[in-house]
Amino acid sequence: MWAGRQRCRIRQPAILIALAALAFSTLAPAQTSQSPAPSAAQPSFDSLVAQATSARQGGDLPRAADLYTRALRLNPSWPDGWWYLGQMHYAANEYAPAVDAFTHYLDLVPNAAPATALRGLCEFELGQFQPSLRDVRQALALGAADDSRNTQILRYHEALLLTRLGRFEEALTAFTYFAKHHLSNDEMLVAVGLATLRMPNLPADIAPAQRDECSLAGHAAFLLLSGDADSAADAFQRFFQRFPHAPGVHYTYGYLLYPTDPDAAIAQFQREIAVDPDSPMGHTMLAWALLMENEPAAALPAAKKAAAESPGLPLAQLSLGRALLDTGDLKSALPVLQSALALDPGNLEVHIALARAYSEAGRADDARRERLLCLQMTDRSARPAPAMGQQEESPAH
Repeated sequence: MWAGRQRCRIRQPAILIALAALAFSTLAPAQTSQSPAPSAAQPSFDSLVAQATSARQGGDLPRAADLYTRALRLNPSWPDGWWYLGQMHYAANEYAPAVDAFTHYLDLVPNAAPATALRGLCEFELGQFQPSLRDVRQALALGAADDSRNTQILRYHEALLLTRLGRFEEALTAFTYFAKHHLSNDEMLVAVGLATLRMPNLPADIAPAQRDECSLAGHAAFLLLSGDADSAADAFQRFFQRFPHAPGVHYTYGYLLYPTDPDAAIAQFQREIAVDPDSPMGHTMLAWALLMENEPAAALPAAKKAAAESPGLPLAQLSLGRALLDTGDLKSALPVLQSALALDPGNLEVHIALARAYSEAGRADDARRERLLCLQMTDRSARPAPAMGQQEESPAH
């Protein structure tokens, strides 16, 4: 079962996740390997399995865990033993041994969605955030969210992990699931607020004095993610009246507005820079938005500022390269675009800009290569809007 106390779980009755109900009884089939021959000095493997099963079914989990451990010493290739042992450690909040047990199980039964999900939740509790995100996303891809309650657990933890790792735009995208389904509570709004304020924290780590600011920011962003733009506009204005100097929120508001209202988004990016003149994200998105409005000269100062502040941000380098190219500075544009490509080799917009730059520079072979790459990439997917990306240590593609 998915048991144990989750310090960041959703507690509102409307979306209360009954962890104890999330059992995967049909997903851990009996796969007992052939029993090793017992010695005169120790119980047989089959005897230990029978005793362990009886203790587990009778609710004596400490004794059951000991018996499963003894049985696994005799037969470490017994998948069911690792599965039940992992569950019992998880139920007892013993997350490190639970991770070990689920890892053994997954070595024997690769791509098992429930074990991958539970290992990810244990890693979350241990503060192993990168492995946890990897496992949670893998579990979602493997179908562990087929049950709606499982979906809420995994998607909520995915959003929390993305926020904690500083991947705020992706976190807001993950929270969209809850907004579209109108699933919210106090803790959820604080969590969304952390992503909105670009604070790489978990709700449990926030001081009481900060919770009101996070909650108000989260409420406004949640309304916009749900599609209620008018109510969101009012909520953001109330936030700005109370917290006029809060960095990050004008940027986030603009980022969320940009797909549907670029002009309003540009105004928010400009206000972000007024609040925080050194905001790399504000300058980056302002530059990109102005480029998309065919205003490269206006975009160039913001692009230069963004690239200088965040040399490892792919979109900052792309924006500067595009602004230089569009204002006729081909010589300066090429190395900047090549730098953007090194940061994000899979970014279609970079390849498009490079194809044009190489063509204007008379480098026909390089231009042809980039155009062919663009065709191959567009065959795989529709042309995407560029991602913000991350700093050097975790670039987004």
